[in-house]
Amino acid sequence: MRQATQTMLLNDIFDEMLETAQAHTSLSPVTRAHYQSFAHWLSQQPEQLIAARREEAELIFRRVGITFAVYGDTDGTERTIPFDIVPRIFPAAEWERLERGLRQRVRAMNMFLHDVYHDQKIIKAGIIPAEQVLNNAQYRTQMKGVKVPLGIYAHIAGIDIVRANHGAQTGELFVLEDNLRVPSGVSYMLENRKMMMRLFPELFANHRVEPVDHYPDLLLETLRDTFRNSVLRPNVVVLTPGMYNSAYFEHAFLAQQMGVELVEGQDLFVKDDCVFMRTTQGPRKIDVIYRRVDDDFLDPEVFRHDSTLGPAGLLRAYRAGNVAICNAIGTGVADDKSIYPYVPDMIRFYLSEEPLIANVPTFQCRKPDELSYVIQNMAELVVKEVHGAGGYGMLVGPASSQSEIDDFKARVLANPNNYIAQPTLALSTCPTYVESGIAPRHIDLRPFVLSGEHVRMVPGGLTRVALKEGSLVVNSSQGGGTKDTWILEH
Repeated sequence: MRQATQTMLLNDIFDEMLETAQAHTSLSPVTRAHYQSFAHWLSQQPEQLIAARREEAELIFRRVGITFAVYGDTDGTERTIPFDIVPRIFPAAEWERLERGLRQRVRAMNMFLHDVYHDQKIIKAGIIPAEQVLNNAQYRTQMKGVKVPLGIYAHIAGIDIVRANHGAQTGELFVLEDNLRVPSGVSYMLENRKMMMRLFPELFANHRVEPVDHYPDLLLETLRDTFRNSVLRPNVVVLTPGMYNSAYFEHAFLAQQMGVELVEGQDLFVKDDCVFMRTTQGPRKIDVIYRRVDDDFLDPEVFRHDSTLGPAGLLRAYRAGNVAICNAIGTGVADDKSIYPYVPDMIRFYLSEEPLIANVPTFQCRKPDELSYVIQNMAELVVKEVHGAGGYGMLVGPASSQSEIDDFKARVLANPNNYIAQPTLALSTCPTYVESGIAPRHIDLRPFVLSGEHVRMVPGGLTRVALKEGSLVVNSSQGGGTKDTWILEH
């Protein structure tokens, strides 16, 4: 294992575990301080043992049903997400800085959401163009003037963080994307930790790793915060589109972990502007809905009339204050990629603070001069649809053929407002087990921020890894895997 570990560093990319010893005449990589104990343990492990543990993890994940759906996959729709045993490790001080930045960002975005559905001060101040908000496909006019509990819209936020070398900044953390509608992946964070503790208990005896297993308790407390002003113990349910949804495992997992009911649209009905759940003992009033259903399918009275995924009249009950919906309807306008470039301005406008975590530099194709730059330099950029998700609807210029680039240019020129572009960042890597052995693979991180009466976080997140050599796309739907994320105690 020791020899393999020494060959994993890419020369011009920040590696989470290894660094080049610049002070020495040799350029051999050395282990970063916060990884040294783990690296020593890894170097002592027989390869046969590691292979056996990896197979055991695969069998357990499949037996438990930890799978996700891949739409359009001809080999079958259900897969386990590949799990890697080399964790992504943060020292305590760096995590504390990141956590402060995440709390700041989510606070500002919740203030933005309240503002655009009420006074629209940020629009009147000329910070964000009105058309960027009011004509946005995710802006719900039905939510104008609606009073939401605690003034919070994004109760659960998943913020995608990358570490990269960009310009003079080496190994800096950037926000790549905000996920505020129905962010997913937290169940894999929890299951990855459980798996690591099962396979390698000795690691946790020798490393002081902050726990994450209390996340379901924090989530339930956050959800109940939205209705505590009128009910001592609010009834909470998780609303799922059903078992064919790609994240159904997570919906069922979180409901079970919180000890609440998992329901589908047909299990609920609205009467006298209140939401009820059908039970064998008769109707039961529901106070809080943790919805994992998109806005368009929540209420056939208001949105898609052909939807059966949510109960008719839900918005009426919501507007009357008789039920809380987490995340709030209309939250998606803040995580749209066309709004993303303005988040630093939101922080300055609402909090009078400078952003603690920078955005990735972003070109807005709706602006003629930036569109011209993107078209001329598309081979060097990552171009994304503003409503895209899961790694779809995007072009990674350096990894694309000329015909693919030409095709994407035509699509962008046909509808510039629908695209943004960013530099192709040299995302950090972490040693990862692949078919050829142990090698560096690109990673990102999705921490989860909970906003109720207090902003809560567990020390960790979902680390996603691009298993294909050279790939920058970490999404599970595109062949990515996951790692446990360790935050070391002081």
